[in-house]
Amino acid sequence: MGTSESDEGGGRQFRLVRNHLMERMRDGTYGEGSKLKTQRELAEDLGVSRDVVQKVFSQLVDEGYIATKRGSHSWVVRLPRSTKGEPTLYDSIDRAFGEPEVSLDVASLTSESFVGHFRAQVERVEAGELAPRRVAVRMMLPSESTDLPYPRAPKDPKDDERVRERWRNRARVHVAEMGDYCERLRVGGVDAALEVRRVTIWTPTFKLYLFNGGEALTGLYEPVKGPIRLDDGTMIKEAIDVKGVGVSLTNFAKTGGVDGGAGYGNYRAWFDAYWNVLAERPERDSKPAGQGQ
Repeated sequence: MGTSESDEGGGRQFRLVRNHLMERMRDGTYGEGSKLKTQRELAEDLGVSRDVVQKVFSQLVDEGYIATKRGSHSWVVRLPRSTKGEPTLYDSIDRAFGEPEVSLDVASLTSESFVGHFRAQVERVEAGELAPRRVAVRMMLPSESTDLPYPRAPKDPKDDERVRERWRNRARVHVAEMGDYCERLRVGGVDAALEVRRVTIWTPTFKLYLFNGGEALTGLYEPVKGPIRLDDGTMIKEAIDVKGVGVSLTNFAKTGGVDGGAGYGNYRAWFDAYWNVLAERPERDSKPAGQGQ
């Protein structure tokens, strides 16, 4: 590796690692207080040297985004906001929680990004920074029995099932976490409700977020080929997944009560149709958080 690739002044590998971490902080993969992967794990995942990752961590510490405890781990202490004017999930959910009545509808593969940002808002409510009266969340996910084209490892049946189970487990965990966060809101005096439904024979090609009856945020999933790391650390070398983290998002919002171009209205109608006609609440997700997950 040439020195230019690891240079803190903007080498290619340095920028790769920094952009990777900043995107995941913006989209909710890493919320405030989230523990980051180790420097070794990030280096392996991104195909760079540990020295490069160490330099990125050092800069993010100096900028106040993360904190590091020697011999232990690093975690997020401050989330970045968009500096280019592009819509972000962080900004949209932040605006939604500024209202007394919060309604959030989500359609995605696992809702991982959404859950991270929701947790950050719950912590702000607990800290007394926000005081919504009611928070209502509806999450729509594919059924666990759906034969999804991604994530998959189609060349090896054993690997394929392990990759598919990884997706199932992650979706279950995020549902359980949302149950826990809504319970924390209720303990704090907020009327919080969560409903989860699943759709059979449905492969999400985009993720969709609807906020407070007036704003929609959507981004396309991009299929990609490459390795997938299982939860036990095993690396599946040939797999198909989707790029959901860091994809460009498009915002549709009403202005003065008017839906310019009918963008928001179209996504509102689509979500309600799927929710009311095709989606069902499964027994697994109807259990209290932490049970049977």
